[in-house]
Amino acid sequence: MKKFQFKFDKVLILKEQEKEETVYHFQDSVRQFEKTAEKLYNALKKKEDLETYQSNQLVNGFPVQEVRHYQMFITNLEKSIVFYQDQVIKARNKMKWLEQKVTEKNIEVKQYEKMKENDYKVFTINQQKQENKVLDELSVMKYVNREIR
Repeated sequence: MKKFQFKFDKVLILKEQEKEETVYHFQDSVRQFEKTAEKLYNALKKKEDLETYQSNQLVNGFPVQEVRHYQMFITNLEKSIVFYQDQVIKARNKMKWLEQKVTEKNIEVKQYEKMKENDYKVFTINQQKQENKVLDELSVMKYVNREIR
């Protein structure tokens, strides 16, 4: 009895490893995206809170020096927001690109798995034919041996 050996087994293993590596990088890019998006959210929230605080203080009376201080702080926050928005866009694009790569790697692995499955079917059919042939030969030999006696 012959053992099944897929001719592209090493390629399949390599493709599975590439897929796993790509999945790892994709998951890492998702974490990076979430981290960057959270920083953007925090900066936006801080700006909103400062603007709300500043408008409340203006109603109650607010020294000019403090108005300037808060305005400068808000301006710096706006620069941070623009920076984080850019980082979020880059992180999202990287994440989508890696998601596409994961899909491509999945397709490649599935193709090799399908080839392996089809090769195995052919192998089992040939094995069955071989076994049937051997059994037929044994039957013929047994019949011939009976006739000789």
